[in-house]
Amino acid sequence: MSGVWVFKNGVVRLVENGAAGGGEAARKRKALVHTPSGQVVRSYAELEAELRALGWERYYEDPALYQFHKRGALDLISLPADFARFSSVHMYDIVVKNRDSFRVVDI
Repeated sequence: MSGVWVFKNGVVRLVENGAAGGGEAARKRKALVHTPSGQVVRSYAELEAELRALGWERYYEDPALYQFHKRGALDLISLPADFARFSSVHMYDIVVKNRDSFRVVDI
């Protein structure tokens, strides 16, 4: 990620890729792509199917979260229950824990 550090009203924040003039609207949207198939993940059902194929198990304990755990590992993926709140932070968490299977792209 690249950008410019902006200091405003006593707060420092990173504005990515020259979005300083346009704010949130100028930022590029991100998408999670399943690398082997090249398909964009558009729902939790699709994501869950791909994660299960990679050995991840879903926890159903907290209805406010989609949580996945890989048996024999310490990794845990926690996602908001509402797919509309699925952000690039969650996407990169999935990519880091499944490097060869997912990537994040600009759309």
